[in-house]
Amino acid sequence: MIVFRWAIFLIGMIIFSLGITMTIKVQYLGIHPWDVLNVVLYEKIGLSIGSWAIIIGALLIVITWIMDKNHIKIGTFLNAFMVGLFVDFFLWLDFLPSAIHSWIDILFIITGIVVMGIGGGIYNAAGVGSGPRDGFMLSISERLNISIRKIRIITESLILLIGLLLGGPVFIFTVIFTFIQSPIFQYTFLKSSAYIQKVGEKKNVSQASAVK
Repeated sequence: MIVFRWAIFLIGMIIFSLGITMTIKVQYLGIHPWDVLNVVLYEKIGLSIGSWAIIIGALLIVITWIMDKNHIKIGTFLNAFMVGLFVDFFLWLDFLPSAIHSWIDILFIITGIVVMGIGGGIYNAAGVGSGPRDGFMLSISERLNISIRKIRIITESLILLIGLLLGGPVFIFTVIFTFIQSPIFQYTFLKSSAYIQKVGEKKNVSQASAVK
């Protein structure tokens, strides 16, 4: 069952990273606040978009570790590195279409956001560790006794402001990103969690029957 959970986690990571890459390809329409920061740091300083995702993820893990170690698991560390590596890998493959500045780009970024929501729901359902950003916001929420929804809005608004001041790709989809992704994430998370639980129950029944 452990192997199965890690396989689900990996599949979710790949799907999630693909969604990020899709939105980056049409970034002039706006991307997720955290990705705005990754992109603008890449444009201003260098390295790669994936490298900045890894660096920021590692920094958030350290802060979260100081505040609340309960939200740090092996999957958290892997998430911080794997997302950045997969995004860089997909960008390097260059198999996704580039922006053509038409209505097709709008459909493409919406698809990318949906893919991110699906991937995020799948890898979180695996139960091997939340992403660095999720763990960071959960820790703040619990420490300040403020709802995670409010903490997410405040945190991502601050990150968005920093990215905007640095000249990052901010547009309308940056603002509506969460409104599209969150319900898809929740639906996929619940369905994936139920599926994983069902598989686990079947395995337990099979093992019990084998013992008899």
